[in-house]
Amino acid sequence: MAALSLCDSFSSFGEAKLLKLSMIYKNDFDDSEITQLNEQFDICYHSLLHDERFFNLKGIADLSCLLVETEKHFSFPLVYRILKQTLVLPIATATIELCFFAMKFLKTNLLNRISGDFMNTVLICSVENEAPDNVTT
Repeated sequence: MAALSLCDSFSSFGEAKLLKLSMIYKNDFDDSEITQLNEQFDICYHSLLHDERFFNLKGIADLSCLLVETEKHFSFPLVYRILKQTLVLPIATATIELCFFAMKFLKTNLLNRISGDFMNTVLICSVENEAPDNVTT
C-alpha cells in the first residue's frame, strides 16, 4: 500500500510492490490482467507525475477521487481497481477482527452445545448492531 503513496512525487512508487499486491488478489486479477497492470502502472506513473493536479494530494483516497474527477480511471482501469482494493483493505480487516472478537466473546461452553444456526444468529446480532432493530416481531 505504501507504494501508492504520493509523498515526494511518488518517491516510494514501486511497480514490483504493486504487482505483488495484485498477486494477493488472485480472484480479481488473472494472468493477462497482471501483465496489463504492469504496463498501466508505468504509463499511469508518468502521466500523473507530469500533471499539476496530482501534486498536492494528501493520500491515496485523494488520488482515487481525482482519478475519477479527471476521468483517468477510464484510462487506467486496472490501476484504479487495485487502488480501490487498497482503500477497502483496512476496513475489511477491521470488520473481520470485530467478528472474531465477537465470536470469542460469545463462544462459551453453553453455546458450544447449541446448534450452529443459533450460533450464527447470535453472532449476527452481536456484530451487526442495526440488524436486530430492523426485525419485526
